[in-house]
Amino acid sequence: MRALAANILIVTLLAACTPTIDNIVPTNTDLAIYPDYKSVTVPCNIAPINFSVADSISIDAVVIEGRNSKLTAKVSDNCTQIGIDQWHQLLAANLGDSLRFTLCRKADGKWLGYKPFTVFVSPDSVDKTLVYRLIPPGYEIWNQMGIYQRDLETYCEQAIYENRYGKGNCVNCHSFCANNPDRFMLHVRVNMSGTYTFTNGEIGRVAGDFSQFAANPTYPYWHPDGKHIAFSLNKIYQDFHTADPNIIEVYDDVSDVIVFDTENQKIIHSPLTCSKESFETFPCFSPDGKWLYFCTSQALDSVKWNYTKAHYSICRIGFDAEKGEFGTSVDTIVNAAAMGKTASFPRISPDGRFLLYTLADYGNFTIWHREADLQMIDLETGDSVDISNINSTLTESYHSWSSNSRWVVFSSRRGDGLYTRPYLAHIDSNGTTSKPMLLPQQNPQKYYTELFYSYNIPELVKSEVELSARKTDLLIRGMQKK
Repeated sequence: MRALAANILIVTLLAACTPTIDNIVPTNTDLAIYPDYKSVTVPCNIAPINFSVADSISIDAVVIEGRNSKLTAKVSDNCTQIGIDQWHQLLAANLGDSLRFTLCRKADGKWLGYKPFTVFVSPDSVDKTLVYRLIPPGYEIWNQMGIYQRDLETYCEQAIYENRYGKGNCVNCHSFCANNPDRFMLHVRVNMSGTYTFTNGEIGRVAGDFSQFAANPTYPYWHPDGKHIAFSLNKIYQDFHTADPNIIEVYDDVSDVIVFDTENQKIIHSPLTCSKESFETFPCFSPDGKWLYFCTSQALDSVKWNYTKAHYSICRIGFDAEKGEFGTSVDTIVNAAAMGKTASFPRISPDGRFLLYTLADYGNFTIWHREADLQMIDLETGDSVDISNINSTLTESYHSWSSNSRWVVFSSRRGDGLYTRPYLAHIDSNGTTSKPMLLPQQNPQKYYTELFYSYNIPELVKSEVELSARKTDLLIRGMQKK
């Protein structure tokens, strides 16, 4: 019965794609491709990884072979055209095994096959949806942006909110509670300003009195109970370098961390997270909700002129959600300042095992730092984990985990140094990381070349957010009238 099923699968896959290729004449020529998907690990539910040949040689088809299965995909406009249904059948038939890709060209009536490469199919799925903000990378234009969601099993992209509805207002810092598409929040600035929460399609608003603090809520993170949100309160400034490869410096001269009780509209704070002697920012709850992690540095005078002296470490403090209380002591988890470095964006895997963060030379807004890389520690042992293979010579910065703790998505400027693009990497239970893969597109060469927007705050979500851009706008407008 198994042999019969496998034979039916082979016939189905071959019949679904053209052309049919037999008797391939192998060559030892190795062709470069874009994106570089050679030797990557892919989720078992990912969309087809179409690619273009980056060499001067053109190809006519690609043969993809796996265990008891084979798919032949045509090439159009120098890009593979792998059928979605056939691709998912192929993945399902090769869980935990590798696929062999052979690039083929027809010459003198024969099919020439170039040096094959392999792709490993992980049995670990990735969360179905990726949510991100698309924003121009410039420094003056911010009135054209939106928050979008992408179905990772296909190429379908939909807007959750676009600021054209709000006359060019700023929308940012979307955040989801434990990868849950039915519970998230976002900030709206200028027109229709406010911090809005969305729970099962119903809108709420963070309406606490923040006048006692020097700044309003900025960077958020949900408590797993879905009732509390940690915020940093930042006064943010932006300056430009005249002779520095990083070009821009973004810094705070005030920052504290608080927790907001959304049910009681209550601000919970502690002198240990709101200290005049320190800058606190980038909060993150542990998956069990018992700890609040955050980044902290010694407070500086005239930060504008001392920005290279800002070195943030990662600390944590206990938090009791039922009592609405912080603990009485702070532990240092990553002493980046002692290394003369700075740490930002602490993110803990949902299983509680690993802490992933960004490390740079100084400051806290590391998305503008070319030297920024991802680092990871094992929270069970306290040891650093070598994940150098997912970094590049350019910026790696914001990142988030899939709900099963086996995948991370992170933003990187490794393509051209200007635009941030999302990359996926597998992390196994021992912390071993795979070669990162660029988010697949139907025609990635055309898409990424013509896209003059950066991906900002990529967040993995279990399923689709059931809100259209128009519906979100109506909910926000309705809240403005209350």
